[in-house]
Amino acid sequence: MNSPWIKRYHPAPQAPTRAVFFPHAGGSATSFFAAAKALSPDVDVLAMQYPGRQDRLAERPIEDMGTLVERITDELMPWTDRPLTLFGHSMGSSVAYEVALRLEEKGVRPLGLFASGRAAPSVPISRRLHLADDGELVRHLMELSGTDAQLLAEEGLLRMVLPALRGDYRALETHLPEPGRSLACPVVALCGDADPVVDPDDVAHWERHTSASFRMRVFTGGHFFLDAHLPAVTQEIRDHIAAMTGQ
Repeated sequence: MNSPWIKRYHPAPQAPTRAVFFPHAGGSATSFFAAAKALSPDVDVLAMQYPGRQDRLAERPIEDMGTLVERITDELMPWTDRPLTLFGHSMGSSVAYEVALRLEEKGVRPLGLFASGRAAPSVPISRRLHLADDGELVRHLMELSGTDAQLLAEEGLLRMVLPALRGDYRALETHLPEPGRSLACPVVALCGDADPVVDPDDVAHWERHTSASFRMRVFTGGHFFLDAHLPAVTQEIRDHIAAMTGQ
């Protein structure tokens, strides 16, 4: 099942479950290379690769959340022969949530949704970064400390990164989640205690978006706390899958 949307850096074909990882705005599937290695061979990891970056650089970014989510859901359906756990970081949490809703509509209930570094869908988005000029976008990246400073200094590389980033922000910031909808699967919310753009109180509102169990964990660090806490985060995923499957 080869697809430009799905990267399997450490395939685990014998694993009983799969985890699907959704990257942040402007991010790529490679963000989860280390997570895939950490979870393999017990969990088969699928890392989503949105259009407009890396090996999909020649493609236009998808700037509409509904279109992006429908495409991803279609790509994931052939992989639903085993239970799925969805994990999104930042924008990826919003994408993963919408994908989870659509999977449930199709009769596929995930084992759970991990929403990392993202306020709940019911919290209004105040920033409009997709309308910002390039300079403001670069300053925002530096504020988040999620992009290497050397990359930001390379004009050629920056020109390749910014269209995907702007397109992702347009998809995120112009999307209005349908009110009153909630997941039937559990939600685990993760965040950093020093995140400059995500308030833990807003992350706690993810509890409103599931009729199942909810749990929240706050780590030390900023928006990209995952980098420093990868072993703890992957253990959270393992523990959740074990609890849901009885394995």
